[in-house]
Formats: sequence, structure tokens, C-alpha cells
Amino acid sequence: MTFRFPRVVGHRGASADAPENTLAAFRLAALQGAGAIELDAKLSRDGVPVVIHDATLERTTNGYGAVAAQDFVALDRLDAGTWFDHRFAREKLPTLRAVLELCAEVGLELNIEIKPCPGRAVETAQRVVEDVRRFWPGARPPPILSCFQAEGLEAARRIAPELPRGFLVDDLDGDWRSTARQLDCVALHVGHRALGERAIATVRAAGLQVLAWTVNDPARARALLEWGASAIITDRPAAIHAALA
Repeated sequence: MTFRFPRVVGHRGASADAPENTLAAFRLAALQGAGAIELDAKLSRDGVPVVIHDATLERTTNGYGAVAAQDFVALDRLDAGTWFDHRFAREKLPTLRAVLELCAEVGLELNIEIKPCPGRAVETAQRVVEDVRRFWPGARPPPILSCFQAEGLEAARRIAPELPRGFLVDDLDGDWRSTARQLDCVALHVGHRALGERAIATVRAAGLQVLAWTVNDPARARALLEWGASAIITDRPAAIHAALA
């Protein structure tokens, strides 16, 4: 599977300057020079794919409790912006569909992290794939699906083998080669502190592209790309884009 991805990827959008995983953050990432965004997808109690990182609501909304314990109608009433700044008080917790449509509107490519609530990896992968097939323009490069859990990526591979997959790891200590090979991954998404020139060469030699996360220092981003990383996932797209211009 041929896979090319933009070099600058907004981590949960431009999350240094706007509330993470909101439409405002994704729009700002595009304005700041990101060619793609990364987001976290999980399911409401009634199975709607929503975009939020945490399993619980408290940190990034005015809600309480587990995401998986709320139907979408309740999640849709939440404020997902004020915690960051009162300028974002109107921001909602977006659906995956809304983000897919926004990406088509502003020309962003997309990395969807399947981030399931406990016990819902397969269901989350299924619902994410359904939304991608319904709402992503077929003429554009498809989103890459990533996950820390092999179960989620295996479900994605079985349901939608045509969509590229990336295995997420904190470091290179585990048996990432076998897992990535079994899941037919095109990329390894690696915590950048585990990466140096030799480590990147090792991953590339295994036939995988390297997406490094989360890199906010421009000099570090330049070095990683010079050593062979394919993309930089960052909270600060403007700074990284300017450094690479």
C-alpha cells in the first residue's frame, strides 16, 4: 500500500493555541500550516463516534463522568472550549462526521486514533470505518487509522483493508515489528523521545514509515525529519511549519 502523509500534523489540532480536539483547533491547525491533523475517536453510549482524548469528561468539557456512560444527545450539550479560554465558550465536543466534513472543506488530511473506551475496541473501529466510508471524499487520500491496541487495528484491517494503518507505541522496547507486520501497517507512530537517527533507520528498514509524536521543538522536528521521519505530530503547527519552510 502506497502511503504519503504531510510532514506537519496538528496533534488534536493546534492544541497549544485552541482547545484540543475541537473544530476550532482543527481549523486553526490548517491556518497555521498543518497539512493534516490527528484526533482521538471513541463512542458515546449509543454508539456515535465523538472526538475526545480522555475516557472521562472532566478535563476538557464541563461534563462529568465517563464518555461511554453518556448518550450523544447529552454529550452534544457540553461546552468543550471554556476550560481552555473563554473565547472558545461556544465550542462543542465534535462528532467524527463533523471533523471529516471539515477536513474536506479546508483540505486537511487526517490521522484518526481509535481510542476506545474499555471493551469497545472492535465496535469503535467499526463505527469509525463506517463514518470514513460515508463522509470522506473518495478522491482524497484516505485517513490513516492508528491505535495502541492491536485489537482495534485488527478490526480495522478486517473491515477496511483499503485504509492505511499505523501502530502506536511509546517506545521501541516491545515487539513492534511482529505486531505491525501482522496488522499490515504502513507506519509506526512513535513517542519522539525514543527516536534517534539509528532508531528511525531501524523502523524504516522494517518497511514502516515513522510518524513522531508529540514534537513541539522546531530544532528537534528538523532533526527527526533529516534522520528519516515522515511526519511530525505537534501541538504547535505554526512553529514547526515555519521552521521547515
